[in-house]
Amino acid sequence: MKRRFLEPENLSIPADESLCRALLSLDTPQEMLAFLRDLCTPAELEALVDRWRVVPYLLQGYAYREIHDRTSVSVTTIGRVARFLQQGNGGYLAVVAHHALPALPKPIRRRAGAPIVPPAAPAAKAASAPAARSRTGGKS
Repeated sequence: MKRRFLEPENLSIPADESLCRALLSLDTPQEMLAFLRDLCTPAELEALVDRWRVVPYLLQGYAYREIHDRTSVSVTTIGRVARFLQQGNGGYLAVVAHHALPALPKPIRRRAGAPIVPPAAPAAKAASAPAARSRTGGKS
């Protein structure tokens, strides 16, 4: 985060709250995407998209390596998202509670006998699974 040495403007609402209000003011995904493309660099937007892409896999209890194989998102990023799902500010879970979680794609074809999707875990167990996998290096 940038360190600022100049005194910021004294606004009636904090800048972060103003940004949140701007995001909430948009009505369609197309408006939101246009705003995000104007606001973020392509790399920043890609980082946001990568983080969001792994959330459903983490909530379903997938191993970090499997998530990486399916999404090409780095294991480091996957671990960061898992940590914020567990110990963050509740933002990811608030979006999940609003039923805005993307659906997982259909399973990819695997060799005979290899599991495609791990069994669904109860909600409480699924929420604790990312932390357990991060301690074991991503192995379930």
